[in-house]
Amino acid sequence: MSALSARAAGTNRGPTGRITVVGGGFAGLTAAITAAESGAAVTLYEAHGALGGRARTAAAPYRTNEGPHALYSGGPHWAWLKQRGLLGPVASVRLAEAVRFRFHRQGTLHRTPPLSLLRLARKRPELAPADADFTTWATEHIGTQGARATAHYIAVALFHHDPGSLSARFVQERLHRAAALPPEAHYPVGGWGALIERMASRAWDLGVRIETDARVAELPGTTEGPVVVATSLDAARRLLGDTGLTWPSGRSVLLDLALAARRGDPFVVSDLDTPGWLERFTGNDPGLAPPGEHLYQGHFPIAPDASKATGIGHAERLLDAGFPGWRARTTWRRESVATGRTGAVDPPGTTWRDRPAIARGQGVYLAGDQVAAPGILSEVAFNSGMEAASLALKDLRLARLSDQRT
Repeated sequence: MSALSARAAGTNRGPTGRITVVGGGFAGLTAAITAAESGAAVTLYEAHGALGGRARTAAAPYRTNEGPHALYSGGPHWAWLKQRGLLGPVASVRLAEAVRFRFHRQGTLHRTPPLSLLRLARKRPELAPADADFTTWATEHIGTQGARATAHYIAVALFHHDPGSLSARFVQERLHRAAALPPEAHYPVGGWGALIERMASRAWDLGVRIETDARVAELPGTTEGPVVVATSLDAARRLLGDTGLTWPSGRSVLLDLALAARRGDPFVVSDLDTPGWLERFTGNDPGLAPPGEHLYQGHFPIAPDASKATGIGHAERLLDAGFPGWRARTTWRRESVATGRTGAVDPPGTTWRDRPAIARGQGVYLAGDQVAAPGILSEVAFNSGMEAASLALKDLRLARLSDQRT
């Protein structure tokens, strides 16, 4: 038994039956906390030695997340975390950094985005059709060049190589939020791992039994109580033996880079010619890297058949444009490819309701960022975790009533 599980072992103070949560990421912890707050006994299994899933933060000296992450203040999880004292210190984009935002367009850097992008971002998402692709719809409003640049800009929230081919409603919802003023994007100080630690502490205090280094190879039986599978969709498909658990996601090269600090470096470089994003996370939280170094995280979406070298080449061209002499200043570097780990994308003719359903029958529920729940980015994981826990609690109440009648 791990130190985490030992701390919580022996607590079973809830209704008859126990809710089992498989996966200790943001969705799994949300589900576990929600269920435990209602008095249920909960056991959570995490395959890795640390909780967090895609919300893990690497250990110092370079405290990176798995790709550029932000916490949007307009989402339901913001209020939920704040009410429980779990939000913790968060950083917003400082004005001094906002003026260092750069847009790579037609081969050169610009200080401002196209006016057409800003104009389209103001349109309410419900005005965009779900059954049309974004490029077609956006072209009708801002022309071909504006639609192309805007689609590439919003790849920051999609991790997809061709955002214009996706549902107009899906893309516009993300554009409207990502380009909002004042900005919704905030950054947990210390990285997302600090937020996960607070959520884990809350779960422990509620009596959740947490087992780390506990890979679940077979779906737990539901005779004792409901099961919430809060893993990636690929892992859920294997665990449930359900080949229908599929939904498209992005594929992106992730680049983490530390540079010796230099005044005048951009805060963000957004590529409007080809989807790509590079952001200085120490601009909001200097403690993420050693003194005198800037920590950048970027993602560069690639097609399903493209190589990692394609994304790295794109990243280096963007660095050449925005950071002259960056190679000589590099103090640390890491590269990876994220496939199917960046959330759901909705093709034309679909909405979030068409994704794999949360309720799988016979007391099994799904949670994660590719299932049938609304929201953007981590909000999907949060909303599905809440819904899965609510349905599992309903199962326990019905079982208790049935026992009382018999």
